[in-house]
Amino acid sequence: MFDSILIANRGEIACRIIRTARALGIRTIAVYSEADRGALHVDMASDAIEIGPAPSAESYLNQDAILNAIEETGAAAVHPGYGFLSENSGFAEKLEEIGVTFIGPNISAINLMGDKIRSKIAAGEAGVPVVPGHTEAIDDVSVARRVAGDIGYPVMLKASAGGGGKGMRLVTQESELDDALAACVSEAVASFGDGRVFIEKFIVNPRHIEIQILADTHGNVVHLGERECSIQRRHQKVVEEAPSPFVDKALREEMGARAVSLAKAVDYVSAGTVEFIVDQDKNFYFLEMNTRLQVEHPVTEFVTGLDLVEQMIRIAAGEPLAFDQSGVEWNGWAMEARVYAEDPLRGFLPAIGRLTRYKEPVSGVFGTDKIVRVDSGASEGDAISRFYDPMVAKLITYGETRDTAISHMRRALDEFVIRGITHNLDFLASIFGNAKFQSGVLSTNFISEEYGDRFIPSDSSYDDPGKLAAVAGILHRTTEKRRSRIVPRYSDGGSAGRVPAPLDDHWVVILNSVHYPVSMLESNGTSVILVDGNRYTVTCDWTPDQELFTGTVNGEDLCIQVDRNVTGFLLRHFGFQADVRILRPVAAEMLARMPEKQIADKSMMVISPMPGLVVSLLVEEGQTIRMGDTVATIEAMKMENQLFAERDGTVAKIHCQPGDSVNVDQIILELE
Repeated sequence: MFDSILIANRGEIACRIIRTARALGIRTIAVYSEADRGALHVDMASDAIEIGPAPSAESYLNQDAILNAIEETGAAAVHPGYGFLSENSGFAEKLEEIGVTFIGPNISAINLMGDKIRSKIAAGEAGVPVVPGHTEAIDDVSVARRVAGDIGYPVMLKASAGGGGKGMRLVTQESELDDALAACVSEAVASFGDGRVFIEKFIVNPRHIEIQILADTHGNVVHLGERECSIQRRHQKVVEEAPSPFVDKALREEMGARAVSLAKAVDYVSAGTVEFIVDQDKNFYFLEMNTRLQVEHPVTEFVTGLDLVEQMIRIAAGEPLAFDQSGVEWNGWAMEARVYAEDPLRGFLPAIGRLTRYKEPVSGVFGTDKIVRVDSGASEGDAISRFYDPMVAKLITYGETRDTAISHMRRALDEFVIRGITHNLDFLASIFGNAKFQSGVLSTNFISEEYGDRFIPSDSSYDDPGKLAAVAGILHRTTEKRRSRIVPRYSDGGSAGRVPAPLDDHWVVILNSVHYPVSMLESNGTSVILVDGNRYTVTCDWTPDQELFTGTVNGEDLCIQVDRNVTGFLLRHFGFQADVRILRPVAAEMLARMPEKQIADKSMMVISPMPGLVVSLLVEEGQTIRMGDTVATIEAMKMENQLFAERDGTVAKIHCQPGDSVNVDQIILELE
């Protein structure tokens, strides 16, 4: 076994690897950029060494800097995690040359399976069904038109060296092809340094199901079952689960056998994942093989009881697998939700900022430690920057059944406190409360069909708004009771006692502009509140300094996130967000007579919806443009985002140039 491992990565996966290495008694070495000097993975590791500036190309992708760190620290092995250098065969070769073990696949397998064109050919030769398509790189628009026409629309453009949803574009008709190909090639070059793109048939209403495999250096290969990864947005996975609600025993065995046969055919070693597209008739097609640890590996760990990072380390150290296929068992159900720094209101665009509050769910609330798990590399006070992936944490829950795992996830999402950045917790909560999701009727189109281009928490349905109004009443009463006990200080320096003002028992709770008359009937530990004629019994020990309301309403156990605002509270529960104002009845009546505030017209401006870097400007001052024309490209969190004109006009003024950094809501250009 290795005495030391250098983790060539950052964030939650670096922390995840460190935890397992610690348990094995292995010294860990972290590398970090200038931006990550105070990061959690740096604090957790036995040793740490700085490798360069914030941009990943100058730090986490800087092979020379990492090789210098290996030499300086004497690391015996390197675990690359996922992303960055995890599937870089050149890096693995350099490690081999200096006698340092790469904790991952053999170089030939990385080269073969990391190339989407060659891997499809290899899969077909190994007897694995492949998606119909053109397996040669497309370098000319006319060729792309011919190939797409032969295959038949819709088609998918994919970067050969791609991954993580980058360098991919869905094309539904020929008129979209030129722009999609240009964008796909540009993103592929920027992300992977390889602009090769191929075309394949897009399977309508597909499921994305993948098989986890383990292969040792002694010829043993096993599969660990499937993961359902169909809940995606822009080809980025958002929610994963194991097992799949769609896969039966026969399909699991067939898909698993094909994955194992492919691994054997390419002499694969280490942990790997064979990804499939599965249609509604349970026909499955090879998509790609990821020659690394997957982001969603924890759900497999929960249902199999295996530590995949430990297995990778032991395999790399030359140990044989301690079990065969008959020794793999699956128990229960696991769910994973990816918590991102992004703005659902702005089409899920990346967000940046500082974590002013960060409080993970309490796993013990469910009575066992094997119910809730958080894989995170974040700590309170950390900054989420534009330089790296926007994922803050992975939240994983487990239950004996799928419904139980979902129930635990919904509670855990309500307990997860994140402040200072815009995030997707409400969106995730809405997914897990969605009836279609709960029924297991999934496809990769789920998010676009159920939510469209953006998610507005206050527009979500809520089973009983009166329940939130009752809770708001308790919050208000508790806050007013504390305020009434405050003794004021006067200008003469003395203090004077005063009799507390009587507390109101009647209010109007305005919940997202809807008025609810509320009356307090009793208050003594257990409170009885009348909301619009309906009776609610509330128990809690909430105090005004707490971000979470935990208690019961009519016997139902609830956890609700609470924020104070200027006029009341902001409540979040199960993906629903309620902006709450609490007024005396006469004040509520007067408010209803106030004119609505007019929103400023910004339709003559193109505004950056996210912080990022201006990659290109496609217009110039004086140019006439039409609604829908692409005017600029902004890069954020390693993804390129095109900005479009929202109306016809002439470019009057351009406020930035390529290479400029822009903030959210910064004006890019003005029209006239």
